[in-house]
Amino acid sequence: MSQLYDRIGVGYRELRVPDPRIAAAIERALEPALTMIRQRARDAAPAVCASGTAIPLRDASVDAALAVLTIHHWPDRMRGLAEMRRVAKKRVVILTHEHLASFWLGESFPGIRRIDLDIFPTYADFERELGPLTVSAVPIPHDCSDGFLGAYWRRPHAYLDANVRFAISSFAKLTEAETNDGLARLRADLDSGAWRQRNSDLLGRDALDLGYRLVVADTLAYGRASAS
Repeated sequence: MSQLYDRIGVGYRELRVPDPRIAAAIERALEPALTMIRQRARDAAPAVCASGTAIPLRDASVDAALAVLTIHHWPDRMRGLAEMRRVAKKRVVILTHEHLASFWLGESFPGIRRIDLDIFPTYADFERELGPLTVSAVPIPHDCSDGFLGAYWRRPHAYLDANVRFAISSFAKLTEAETNDGLARLRADLDSGAWRQRNSDLLGRDALDLGYRLVVADTLAYGRASAS
């Protein structure tokens, strides 16, 4: 995973800016006392560089564990989920997405649908390690500032930009031929007006449910005994 992000992480500062609307949804699920949290001393929460499959923290040593659009990259997802549950005293919060079968981008780049189907965990996977879940939809705003895969659903020309694609891990997993064929299909559909005709219902929407989901597990209610 680190090798992947060494390659694609170059443009993250400009293209993967956290969207405040999505961040607000995550923060509401993560911790209710945000006012208190924001008053912490600057040195109160040091960053630790480690693997999610072996978090260097004691059991129940943090209030919450958070993973944002990352679990599908983990080499051992179930172990990573177990580690999140182990260290989280109150809850585990995960932003993930269901298979994006209905997203129009898959028409141009069918390989992305295959990749998603192979790598994304199911809710059964989550529940097996975390216990009972609360799952809520996270609609993606049309002007989303965080350039992940579904961010440009109303801005199709963005996917023609190599810098945009370079900041999206799904594109890094396509072959060169798949990428070139997809770009040719998308460019032709945009030039001919076919994309606009097929997706005219999207143009007036401010946000769209693309299958992104906020998964919350209450580890406090589930009990520490079940995490052993």
